Amino acid sequence: MSKSDEIRELARQGLPVAEIAKRVSVRYQHAYNVLKAAGMLAQTPSNVAPVDGAPASLMQAGRPRLTTAVLLAGGFEHTADWVLVSGDLRPSEVLPKRRGVYAFMKDDDALYVGVATMGLAKRLYFYGRPGVTQRTSQRIGAALKAELEAGATIRIFTASPPDLEWNGLPVAGDAGLELGLIQTFRPPWNLRSSKAASSPGSL
Repeated sequence: MSKSDEIRELARQGLPVAEIAKRVSVRYQHAYNVLKAAGMLAQTPSNVAPVDGAPASLMQAGRPRLTTAVLLAGGFEHTADWVLVSGDLRPSEVLPKRRGVYAFMKDDDALYVGVATMGLAKRLYFYGRPGVTQRTSQRIGAALKAELEAGATIRIFTASPPDLEWNGLPVAGDAGLELGLIQTFRPPWNLRSSKAASSPGSL
């Protein structure tokens, strides 16, 4: 039986994509692509009413869902997983140094979205080793550790959108994408999901 056959068989058993990828020892995106090609991805019921203008296909329990499928369709890629090494929180892969937006995914839903204006590798480093004044890094880092200690898999998805221009003025693509995702999908760990932020990535 090929890996693709294994992926499809596990999907027939009702396992989520993240668990299938883990069992077959392939990247999440590979399992996702196999199931997408086979038309076996779970569909969200289409009779749920929209909220805040979001499409019904992105809704669950009265709020928009920022799912893995939405991220992949929008140009994000699965870059690494969070792991614990001797109790320390670390990405499983070397992260890119470029600027970008990142999302922490549990199962098929985003827990948190942030922007890395200092670079993805440097920004995510601070979740494992936050400074004494970095309250967000301390809060999210502790939440990530708790999830991992409970046996969850937390995947890191990243994207680096281009900068734009509006009426001859510069617009940061990554900061705009982060704020748009937070305002539309309201990930549960983003404290500013229902209010404007004083600066991108500050909460």
